[in-house]
Amino acid sequence: MQISEAESVVMDVLWARSPLGADEVAQALAGRQDWQDATIKTLLNRLLNKGAIRAEKDGRRYLYSPMVKREDWVLAESRGLLERLFDGRVAPLVAHFSAHRKLSEKDVAELRKLLEEIDDGKQ
Repeated sequence: MQISEAESVVMDVLWARSPLGADEVAQALAGRQDWQDATIKTLLNRLLNKGAIRAEKDGRRYLYSPMVKREDWVLAESRGLLERLFDGRVAPLVAHFSAHRKLSEKDVAELRKLLEEIDDGKQ
């Protein structure tokens, strides 16, 4: 399932707390996005049509909840990125960031720790 960047912003709100009405989604996004209510409703309808969320009638409004787990979406997105750009391999991705000096000392330390855990069979 393809979720656009704008749709993922709405999904983040619903993953954090749901079910929510369109007005509550708009409130949650008020400080982060400069979107009109109509834009948010359009994004909710797109996500509904894709099956990423569901809507339950609650009086005169609908409450929206995610149908896709965030972890599942992140896994699919990261696999797609690796396949498209790095032939499915992680090492070229890390090399790319390293070559462009986008890895902080903290990133390098975390990578070292992860590799040690993999070597020790903890992962």
